[in-house]
This record gives sequence, structure tokens and C-alpha cells, in this order.
Amino acid sequence: MPLWLVFHPTGTFEDAASKHALTKDITKIYTGIGLPAFYVVVNFMKLPPGDVWVGAERKLEKPFIRIVAEHIAVRLDDEDRIYKQTCGAIENALRPHIADKGYDWEFHVDETERRLWMVNGMIPPPFGSDAEKVWAKENRPVVWEGAY
Repeated sequence: MPLWLVFHPTGTFEDAASKHALTKDITKIYTGIGLPAFYVVVNFMKLPPGDVWVGAERKLEKPFIRIVAEHIAVRLDDEDRIYKQTCGAIENALRPHIADKGYDWEFHVDETERRLWMVNGMIPPPFGSDAEKVWAKENRPVVWEGAY
């Protein structure tokens, strides 16, 4: 699953419409490679004014958005081209919601060992497998042969 934590100051991502628009664009990154939409979890972490510090200075004059994405369902091949392509897809998804609004921003992606991940007590099916395609079609976890 991709888990995204969006750390944002008060005054940004205040309404459901702005959150929905961003989460739709994030989700498209993953459904575009065949992952089930329900794998994508985005948590918005609102920070009060004065609680965002960059370089030991408070960020009050311009919103600063910090994003941490954790990839678990699929690990990237260790190739510069793949990393650049992935960062480009993320940047393109974020741009209209953050950069185009004039906010400062930063993101990073961690990759977590897939074998340490379960959904509703089940081991998720392998990436690209027929069982995962069922999960994507149903948009929910479905018991499969290797689930336990």
C-alpha cells in the first residue's frame, strides 16, 4: 500500500474538496500501474501556525507542505530512470494542488518490506497476480489462496 502523510499548515487543505482532488490525483498514480484504489491511504496532518520550522526558522509567511510517502505494495527497481519517472509522476500529481498555489513543498518516499504488510489479517496477493486483479476490480480485500 502507499501510505501518504501530508503535513500542512492551517489554511491549506481546509475543505473536503481540496483533499478529495489531491487524493484522486495521488490514487491515479497507483491505479495506473494496476494497484487497487483502496491500497492508497492519505492522511492529512494539520499543523497549527508556528509549528512548521524549516532550517530552524518558523515558516509563517508562505505555506510549507511536507509529504512522506511509504511504498509497500511495490518496490521500485534500483534504476535511476525508474526513480526519476516515479518522482516525476509524484511531482505531476502534486503540482496543481501545491506548487501552482505558490506553496513551498518537499516530499520523500520510503520503501517498506512487503513481507511486513497485511490487510484485514491477510497477506496481500503478489503484484500483478490474478488475485490482486480481483482485489483491484472489487476494490476491497478478498480471500485468496495465499492469504494466510
